[in-house]
Amino acid sequence: MKFNISHRDPSSNARRGSLDTDHGKIETPAFMPVGTLGAVKAIHIKDIKEEIKPDIILGNTYHLYLRPGLEVLKNAGGLHKFNSWGKPILTDSGGFQVYSLSQIRKITEKGVRFQSHIDGSYHYFTPENVMDIQRQIGADIIMAFDECTPYPCDYQYALDSMQLTHRWLKRCCKHFDSTEPIYGYSQSLFPIVQGSVYNDLRKQSAEFIAEMNRDGNAIGGLSVGEPHDMMYEMTAEVCDILPQEKPRYLMGVGLPENLLECIALGVDMFDCVLPTRNARNGMIFTHDGVMNIKNKKWQKDNNAIDAKSRTFAGREYSKAFLRHMMKCNEILASQIATLINLSFYMQLMEESRFHIEKGDFSTWKEQTLKRITQKL
Repeated sequence: MKFNISHRDPSSNARRGSLDTDHGKIETPAFMPVGTLGAVKAIHIKDIKEEIKPDIILGNTYHLYLRPGLEVLKNAGGLHKFNSWGKPILTDSGGFQVYSLSQIRKITEKGVRFQSHIDGSYHYFTPENVMDIQRQIGADIIMAFDECTPYPCDYQYALDSMQLTHRWLKRCCKHFDSTEPIYGYSQSLFPIVQGSVYNDLRKQSAEFIAEMNRDGNAIGGLSVGEPHDMMYEMTAEVCDILPQEKPRYLMGVGLPENLLECIALGVDMFDCVLPTRNARNGMIFTHDGVMNIKNKKWQKDNNAIDAKSRTFAGREYSKAFLRHMMKCNEILASQIATLINLSFYMQLMEESRFHIEKGDFSTWKEQTLKRITQKL
């Protein structure tokens, strides 16, 4: 995997680059739609390819391990072939899901014992077998196994968790380096910076992760309930330490304003379920602001949902029609809303790249934030 930075914004730390993988090029800054179970909810793969047009999507190790299971994925030749995507894929390690299963899991030095949310069966994740699982899923970029701390958490817990994550990372790297990809293309391992919201811990973790000298690096444990200003502070702290010449991936973030602010801090890659989950609940992101399409004010509004959207759905369907579909719980409502939200996110990334190249990203960002964050 190769990362190339082609442009830097003169008034911020934003950078424009590209990431070359065996399944294609990823233009950065990039947003990765989340395909938890191997597919982005409510969207056909054809529409993802032809209308949304991301360079990369994300799959979830915990969920894919439980369903459809590794035998099914190996039989298909890996996730790229199983879901007919064929372009770059990133898998998270399952650490965040383990965090969210706090009532039905036990963390030890060896790894994590947890119960399936599906049938209650017991399973074990270790740094070693999580590397093996992600080898079998076959993603281009795989994540180290970590513990994601909750917010708030006390300093001692954050310290112990960070140190455990670092010990697990050493085991991940050792096992990853001693094994080979099984589908004939290369895979890259990204470590994850932890440390909760404590500056000294974030600094320690970022320095440790940088020393591991992997192809890229991730920032985890943010967007878990902390104030946005605190998230930006931690991100800035980490980006100042992580290597300039390697991609930086901020996990689980987030709102459009979060993306733009963190691009300005030097982040290259993002993922979040927010645009797809919020779409299914009626929150629509547009170039003119954010709307709750379920509100009665849209009942007779026959204007396009987002005239600047590059999707047919945004330009041709009216607000009144989408509201009607949503109020009736029609499946089409989720499809339309998801298309519009993901398209908006992709266009936001494209515009970010353009303005970094142009050299006026910071000015454009401030103007854009005023418009896209207003409530319609």
